[in-house]
Amino acid sequence: MKRRLLLLVVAAFLCCNMNAQQDSVPAPARKKVGVVLSGGGAKGMAHIGVLKVLERAGIPIDYIAGTSMGSIIGGLYAIGYNANSLDSMVRKQDWSYVITDKEDLRNQSLTDRRKQYTYVFSTGLSFGKNKTGEGGLIKGKNLAELFGQLCTGYTDSLDFSKDLKIPFACVATNIIDNSEVDFHSGRLPQAMRASMAIPAAFAPVRLGDMVLTDGGMKNNYPADLAKEMGADVIIGVTVQGDPKTADEIKGTLGVLNQIIDINCKNKLEENIAMTDLHMRVNTTGYNTASFSAAAVDTLIRRGEEEAMRHYDELMALKKGLNLPEGFIPPRYHPLRPKIMTERQRVKDYMYENMTPKDERFLREKFHLRKNDSIDAKLQQQLTTSMRVDLFYKSAECRLLPDDDGVFVVLSAGERKSAQANVGLRFDTEEYAAVLLGLELPLKKSSVPMNTELTVRLGKRIMARGELTAHPRSFTRPSLNYTFRHNDIDFYVGGDRAYSILYNQFQAEIVPISNDFRNFNFQVGLRWNYMHYRNKLESEKSTNVTLTNGHYYSYRARLDYNSEDDWYFPTRGTRFKAEYAYLTDNLIKLEDKAGLSDISASWRRSFSFGNRFTLQPMVYGRMLLGKAVPFIFANTIGGDWFSHYVEQQMPFAGVGNVEFVADQFIAAQVQGQYRFGSNHYVFLRLAGAQQAEKLKEIFDHTTLFGVQAAYYYKTMFGPLGATFGYSNRTKEPYFYLNLGYEF
Repeated sequence: MKRRLLLLVVAAFLCCNMNAQQDSVPAPARKKVGVVLSGGGAKGMAHIGVLKVLERAGIPIDYIAGTSMGSIIGGLYAIGYNANSLDSMVRKQDWSYVITDKEDLRNQSLTDRRKQYTYVFSTGLSFGKNKTGEGGLIKGKNLAELFGQLCTGYTDSLDFSKDLKIPFACVATNIIDNSEVDFHSGRLPQAMRASMAIPAAFAPVRLGDMVLTDGGMKNNYPADLAKEMGADVIIGVTVQGDPKTADEIKGTLGVLNQIIDINCKNKLEENIAMTDLHMRVNTTGYNTASFSAAAVDTLIRRGEEEAMRHYDELMALKKGLNLPEGFIPPRYHPLRPKIMTERQRVKDYMYENMTPKDERFLREKFHLRKNDSIDAKLQQQLTTSMRVDLFYKSAECRLLPDDDGVFVVLSAGERKSAQANVGLRFDTEEYAAVLLGLELPLKKSSVPMNTELTVRLGKRIMARGELTAHPRSFTRPSLNYTFRHNDIDFYVGGDRAYSILYNQFQAEIVPISNDFRNFNFQVGLRWNYMHYRNKLESEKSTNVTLTNGHYYSYRARLDYNSEDDWYFPTRGTRFKAEYAYLTDNLIKLEDKAGLSDISASWRRSFSFGNRFTLQPMVYGRMLLGKAVPFIFANTIGGDWFSHYVEQQMPFAGVGNVEFVADQFIAAQVQGQYRFGSNHYVFLRLAGAQQAEKLKEIFDHTTLFGVQAAYYYKTMFGPLGATFGYSNRTKEPYFYLNLGYEF
């Protein structure tokens, strides 16, 4: 009995000891997951779709490594943007603005906005022995500004492994020695910008003695970085298409793209070999520049579809990560709205690379004070003013968070030396025309000033010089001089009545010019000298004597424009009114009272759904006086105001410059329908009344016109054709146009 009891005690002891030993065996450590995102320009939008599925599957992400677009998506994810917030962010961006060097239209004056819809190409120029050039067609200032805004709170020098929510690394290429540069620390927006600096397209990032371009040239799929960071399991995404054949490589751009694609294969095979789950998204039909809304939507969807095809593999991989029971990966706040929408208290403003004069300019113009507040709108206004008013090539407004507010750092780059602009157009009336512009900032003047030289080449020749001051107040007084050499056919009732060749010399001083976002008010004095070279008259024309002469006019102009697009608006209002008092000696005109010139136009856009827009418009011009010089008489025709001559008004169904009576009022209604992303169909109906005396304006036959048009919105301006008819000309007309109007 005692022996049995002893055996039971020993057995129980051994059992407890074994259980204790089993309980003391540590659980296997959780494996760390690294996500690798390749470069690919716009095609990299597919990464967002893949990240959505990883979140849905509950896959933890412990490290992120990326190149080019992969570095942008990965870097933003690493600071707290989840997949849904990235989806929202990329969809709401105006990529046609972001990937250019254009100024932000939302904060520009009407004058500056008009330039954006006139020129198709702009670039900075450098002169002298020390000129460096940017090294790319696009300097990338808008990209850098966007990255700075999205990375608010992470713009200072950081350790990417410790200071971000998820450890992160990205790759750039140093073209000085063709070496790979891996960013594990530094300023995050700068690292992302360097990683995606596509050679020849975007200017490189100069950092110390390095000149950094797209990391895809050395390591387009940096799985080795994720492994070095500590990843046990690697999930990777590539967006490259199939290799091109010889027949598919065409033109200079095709050759350049092929060179980049070949270089992007460096280390690719060995990096894919170390990847546990590799996903290759089908991006057929899209390229590095496919940033349209439809393309972004499709690419994100294709990324999600590709990841869903691997969903079972993802779940199997997840089981092998040794995750604790009930494990839920951290998901961060979408869009971090505090940074994007709320005003934040400013503890102080700090200035980098600016003169005391420029610092004072910003303080006084924007009333910057300590303990004030700042939001995203003021950030944008400050950076725009630094570039537009103070002529810096690049500008940055960084927010450095502190315990009870932020420090605002206003950092300026190099000064602009000159800006060259090029506009191109073709139409069936004048054929080809070229507009060349050169802007030269006067850096050493006590008040910031800008000179602008513009030349138009074609059937109508124009040369213009303008000097504009940028004082601290929101006004821009200017002085300009313009020469025009015009050869224009004027019509009456559809028949050509006059062909006039003349030179026009014009100077104008505008002491009052309040130039705001949607509003421009100007008061000035203009001088014109008309020199007639030749006049041909038809049998139906009246005998008009053209005499060379000087004219002086006092003018006040009001221009308001809140439309969301210059050529294809879907909402907003455009209103313009002008009064001019024309004389030939500053007091009278032909020994009589001067001529009062009153003109106005109003247009409003009403959207029905997201494709159809209705646009009613009323406009007119009244000439009140005893004498009306022939060259200042009312004219109508074409699609735009002031296209051939300053007083020209559009009218549906009339293609040429048609003379009308001194009193003219008109109304037009236009239906605009968009199909696809950039295709537009228009139908315009117009009616008008005219008379030599205002009291008789409704006593004459009503003019009417109808017009149908198709236009395609291209990067070079509208491309389309117009067909119309009016009872004024009594014959149809056809008009073809490519390019912005000038």
